[in-house]
Amino acid sequence: MSHPAAADLHLHSEWSWDAPQGGMEESCRQARAAGLRVVAFTEHADYTAIAGGARLDVPGYLDAVARCRRQFPDLTIWSGVELGEPHRFRAEAAAVLDAGGFDWVLGSLHCVEVQGKLVESSELGRDPVVAPGDLMRAYFGELLALIRGPVRFQVLAHLEYPKRYWPAGWAPYDPGDYQEEIRGVLAAAAAAGLVLELNTSRGQDPERRMCPAPVVLRWWREAGGRAVSLGSDAHQPAWVAGGFALAQDVVAAAGFAADQARLGLWASVSGSGPHTG
Repeated sequence: MSHPAAADLHLHSEWSWDAPQGGMEESCRQARAAGLRVVAFTEHADYTAIAGGARLDVPGYLDAVARCRRQFPDLTIWSGVELGEPHRFRAEAAAVLDAGGFDWVLGSLHCVEVQGKLVESSELGRDPVVAPGDLMRAYFGELLALIRGPVRFQVLAHLEYPKRYWPAGWAPYDPGDYQEEIRGVLAAAAAAGLVLELNTSRGQDPERRMCPAPVVLRWWREAGGRAVSLGSDAHQPAWVAGGFALAQDVVAAAGFAADQARLGLWASVSGSGPHTG
């Protein structure tokens, strides 16, 4: 199995608080078996209540990356971090970045404030007061704050994240219902020179859970977006590169091609290549 981009740039190992079965070494073996040439272990740096006070052990994590680089010399392994809500936790996020010197930094939004309450996407449906429209408009509005915030990152991760946990009792999620808000986010991301991640949600029901939807990738190109990355968001080795067969077709159909200048990224076919800041 091989992929034109040959990279999974959103992986979690045992160094993430929610990936006890992560297994960095085994994930590297799985990546080689899948035909990948590049992986990025983007461990969680989250500071909301759901993380339970867990903190990323940056020195321990970097030691593990160094060991895997020695063990798998034919695989390019990027150090990385997934900053959760860095615009809300500026000092904490900045301290992690200063400690790590990471190759690949994701900016993520897992929680959003709705009617004065911080709602975690994985807990949708437990609070009947939260309405779908209120949630998504708050989500896209907070993404603008994330992008324009003082903490710098390279990649906007899993846009449309709440749909991954969309309650069965809600009307189906349709990005067209929020086109104006989404296009505003994409314009801000393009202006900031960000890479947009196509998150395959570990290959689990990718047609429904792929973040963002294929139409949003087309809007990204129309907004001047210059680069896309693929990330499985795997939290255990078996999920590495999950959903990539469909994802690479979706990216190509949206007008992006494997970037020959930087392995792992997909560049707009009409652009001059990605800028990652």
